[in-house]
Amino acid sequence: MSGALHPRGHVLALSGGVGGAKLAAGLAAVLPAGRLTIAVNTGDDFEHLGLTVCPDIDSVVYALAGLNDTERGWGVADERWRAMDMLGKLGEAQWFNLGDRDLGMHIARSWRLRDGQSLSEVTARLTGELGIVHPVVPMSDTPVRTQVETEEGLLEFQRYFVGEQCRPVARSIRFAGTPGAVPSPGFSQALERDDLAAVVICPSNPYLSVDPIMAVDGVRDVLLSRRVPCIAVSPLVGGKALKGPLTKLIEELGKASDNASIAQHYRGLVDQLVIDECDAADAEGLRELGVSVTVTQTVMREAADREMLAREVLAAVGVETD
Repeated sequence: MSGALHPRGHVLALSGGVGGAKLAAGLAAVLPAGRLTIAVNTGDDFEHLGLTVCPDIDSVVYALAGLNDTERGWGVADERWRAMDMLGKLGEAQWFNLGDRDLGMHIARSWRLRDGQSLSEVTARLTGELGIVHPVVPMSDTPVRTQVETEEGLLEFQRYFVGEQCRPVARSIRFAGTPGAVPSPGFSQALERDDLAAVVICPSNPYLSVDPIMAVDGVRDVLLSRRVPCIAVSPLVGGKALKGPLTKLIEELGKASDNASIAQHYRGLVDQLVIDECDAADAEGLRELGVSVTVTQTVMREAADREMLAREVLAAVGVETD
């Protein structure tokens, strides 16, 4: 698909966790308020110690607010663990650690959810308090839970990812709550905007972070019928994921760990794929699959890297930033 119909229009970004959050932060830095909505995977959400934990939403929020721990790659910077230490002394579960500052987010979210507010309403309040000007919206206010079918049985995502460290061999993935989960109001509004310029799929795990978003009722159909370009940034660099279980998961699901596999997975949804410069040799084969290709540095170590990649992604689909 050619460039944006509205070069100064609205951008919808779809994001999962850490990698997606980095590009989301880059997009937020180069686009003015009112021109970006970030819809975030909630399939990773779960209840822990009586709290509702939304890992991907928090990764995006912390990145946009400048609170994220860039060295560890997840959570809040300057974190301490005194609450978890005390919980351990009291015999509570230790398999999923929550830092002291991170706990503040989960407490603020959880009591308001129990008070009857939607996840969209709570997220809007929290991002507003942190000074974030771009809407960060859950993919749905209806609970969706990613589950991994493994050789050892069905595992809830966080038990598979954190508790088991992705050790069990995966056989398939399903999203409990779908069909039946509808897009959140903010997500629906972004999808339906008359001035929508482009859809950006951030470099998140296609199977565990992006597929849950596509499983929400109507989302895939809307994106398949869209009139604006859709561009994805490959989460692979040199055939490997920089973080998380993607490389292992792809192989266990019988796929090749390469950019062609990513393009095939997004076939019909994505017009353009951005790949890292170390994978430049993949470009010709990808174009033979009918996908336009942009080759650039996709590894985002610092804020400048995030903003540079964001500008290149938007330029590739004809969206102006200034």
